[in-house]
Formats: sequence, structure tokens, C-alpha cells
Amino acid sequence: MYRFITAATILGIALMTLPAATANTTVKATSEVLVIAHRGASGYLPEHTLAAKALAYGMGADYLEQDVVMTQDGELVVLHDHYLDRVSNVQELFTARKRSDGRYYVIDFTLAEIRSLDISERYNIKDGVKVAVFPQRFPLAKSHFKVHTLAEEIELIQGLNQSTGGDVGIYTEVKSAGFHLAEGRDISSAVLKELKRYGYSSKTDKVYYQSFEIEELQRVHNTVMPELSMSIKLVQLLGTEKEYQPVISAAGLAQLATYADGIGPSIDMIATGTAKDLHISTLVEDAHRVGLAVHPYTFRQESFAMPSYVDSYEGLLDIFINRVGVDGLFTDFTDRTVDFIRRR
Repeated sequence: MYRFITAATILGIALMTLPAATANTTVKATSEVLVIAHRGASGYLPEHTLAAKALAYGMGADYLEQDVVMTQDGELVVLHDHYLDRVSNVQELFTARKRSDGRYYVIDFTLAEIRSLDISERYNIKDGVKVAVFPQRFPLAKSHFKVHTLAEEIELIQGLNQSTGGDVGIYTEVKSAGFHLAEGRDISSAVLKELKRYGYSSKTDKVYYQSFEIEELQRVHNTVMPELSMSIKLVQLLGTEKEYQPVISAAGLAQLATYADGIGPSIDMIATGTAKDLHISTLVEDAHRVGLAVHPYTFRQESFAMPSYVDSYEGLLDIFINRVGVDGLFTDFTDRTVDFIRRR
């Protein structure tokens, strides 16, 4: 018989294992450096499940991240990809529903159909067998986890803010807005309307809105938000691909600062090399010069995910927080990050 793990159970465990900052609040990271729970407490529970979000909340995250995609019936659900076949059992339940590329797309399924799936740790398929991307994390095919909507996650966070006295924010990313537009769905507009419905509409609200798609984030700033009478903080996500190289020049960052409030670069865009020959780029300094906050991704403790210039997770945090001076960071391990910042 399966033992069901609920978000409430996970939050209770988190609150019992961490010392309280005050009588009725969860432990909070210092506001000097924002701790952003990357897909929740994804180092311990399947990413983007309510259980992972509740655990990250209890561990003291400043913000919880939501990746958002749209279903066939127009519902907004929290999943990292617009595919279902690397985090669920969709192949077993809906074998014939894959597209010609072999993938199962969220937009081809109704919310009810997606709720029937079990969600697991991220995996790859090798010789017909599911192999976990992070083998030491929560085991595949254990317990039951489900997809939830953006509204359900916001209500969880806002509810916990009220019941614990906390002030945790949301950090939302629309996934593959261009893909959704090609499918006839303006997901950016839909997500922003949902944020506004729950009271997130200005830069003073505890919300960030991020995207890897440069033109889409510009459209959000120039068109979508004005139409909705909104002005929330926008973050341009950046990768190491060539398309982002013009953006990180001095002129590019100055232009970026006209429509965004911050950048979310890969850690490889900031630091490279070895322990004896560490190279730190000027990206953070250049971004700060034009008033942009910097929230790099992704901080993980697994040895194969660790950069070659450090030998411990705390060593990685030390470089980016104490030497580089980032304003926040995306982490799979909220607890270790909060503890490092608190001891600092």
C-alpha cells in the first residue's frame, strides 16, 4: 500500500525540523540575498509538486518559483516543460496521444486528464527503462504526486503567509510562450490576468515574472501589462546560447534595463575555470551599473552538477554571495542556502 505524502505533511515536517524565527513564523532567509526555491524543494521532492512547494516554504525560501504551461481547455498548470513525458506516467495512460516527434504535449490534454497522471522525479528513458536524472533524490514510482494549477499554488502560498505570519513571494515563468502563441494561445496574457486576480499588479508586490524569450518579455512590458494596468517586476532569463551574447554587452544591458528589472543568468555566465584559476565575468557588475538585479540559476549540491572550481555546495554559495555579490539565487536546496546565509 502506498503512503500518501501531502503538502500539509511536508510543511509540518519542515516546521518541526527548523528553529522558529519568532513564535508564529517560519525561518526566513535574510533579505540581503533572495533565496528562490527552484521548482520548490526539488532537491528532496518531485519538482513543482505542492509537497515540494510546502517544504521549501517551511525551509525559509523568500520566493517560490512557478513554471506555467497551458492545457487544452485553457487551464494554467505548474510544470517545468510543455511536455509531460519526462515527469509523469503519461506513456502508460495515454499511449496513442503522442505527437509525430514522440513527445506528449500538455496543450493536447485537458486538466482532468492531466490530473489523472502521477508525477515523479525527472527521468530519461534508457533502453526502455526510466532512469532518474538525479538518482539520489526522491525515488521514482514512490507515493503519489499530482499536477496542480497556478491558482492552487498561489492560494497555498497566500494561505501559508496568513497562517504562519510569513511573507513569501511568487516567481513565475511562462514556459515556451512562442510555442503557445503558435498554438493560438496567449499564455503570457492569461498568466498576468491570473496574477492580477490574486493581487499581484505592481512592483511593490512580492512577485517576479521571468522569461527566456527576449521579444516576449518586451511584449509583456510594452503591450500586455499596460493593457492590464499592471507593472510588476520583470526578469530576463539568460543562457549561454549565442542569441544572448548581444544582450550581455554594456549596450545590451542598458537596453535590457528599459524593459526589465533584473536578469537571471546561468551560473556559467558568471564564473568559470578551476579552483586555482577562477574567472569571474563582469556581468554582475555591469548589470548592477544599469540598475538590474541579478538572480543566477541553478545551485545544486550533486557532484556531477557542481562547477569544477568548487568542491562543496557552501563553497559555491561563498563565491556567488560573498565574492560576486548576486542579489538572489535559484536553488534546489533551500535549507542549505538559508542556513549558509543565516550563518553569514
